[in-house]
Amino acid sequence: MENWIFSIFPNETFVDLGLYQFGWEKCTPSHTFGPAARNHYLFHYVISGTGVLRADDAKGITKVYQIKSGQGFMIFPGQITTYTADQKLPWEYVWLEFDGLRVKEAIEIAGISLDQPVYHAKLKDLREDMMNEMLYIAHHKDASPFHLIGHLYLFMDYLTRSVAFLNMPKGSKLQDFYMKEALAFIEQNFQNDISVEDIASTCGLNRSYFGKIFKNAVGKSPQEFLLNYRMIKATELLKLTQLSVGDISIAVGYANQLHFSRAFKNIYGISPREWRKQNRLSI
Repeated sequence: MENWIFSIFPNETFVDLGLYQFGWEKCTPSHTFGPAARNHYLFHYVISGTGVLRADDAKGITKVYQIKSGQGFMIFPGQITTYTADQKLPWEYVWLEFDGLRVKEAIEIAGISLDQPVYHAKLKDLREDMMNEMLYIAHHKDASPFHLIGHLYLFMDYLTRSVAFLNMPKGSKLQDFYMKEALAFIEQNFQNDISVEDIASTCGLNRSYFGKIFKNAVGKSPQEFLLNYRMIKATELLKLTQLSVGDISIAVGYANQLHFSRAFKNIYGISPREWRKQNRLSI
């Protein structure tokens, strides 16, 4: 019997909460991964056994954490980590790599941070529900993307509620209002030549203050989010339509096809045409 499962999520078009890869492993003694950094949030839940996490905190200082069954650990985007299974009692864990607009806020509610990356559940039943959602995803890689994203939402719900922390960020209601206004404007106008000033103006805020609260809420600057949103829309059009690259460029807000292709390659590592060859659906 295999002692590990690893799958890559086939769809990257979920903005609020998206999945990237997931799996399960029953580690061999002293099994080590790292040092390495991730582009997204990566959460491990330890089913059995024990091990050690070495992770940089918010100041870049490496801290060491002993993590055992019933606990978990979060790896943050760009954070350098190494984790090692115990020699005598190696851990068995399940993991999910995810990201999205609502992730940063949910993790703050759960009380997990660069300085406190270890998950300690206070409610056992919800902790087990969370684990079961993670295992379900790991064992159902062939399910539809919407089905798996539905279970990812359930995982996030159990993650936040199992810690019984519920530390809502200060001013979250007003911040949520601004974010809804900003996201609605982006969704309706991303195909136009809009700027960060335009988005901030829609919220009635100056650019500097808007950029600060946007990054605090989303984890990306407005420029980065708009770029990623346009590229996600571009991949949808490349995959699902027969529009030319030039038409898709205009459809996602780039009057200059060359500028679009360069931006796309910076995100995905290949040109739009090559991406389409690799991902085109039969229609």
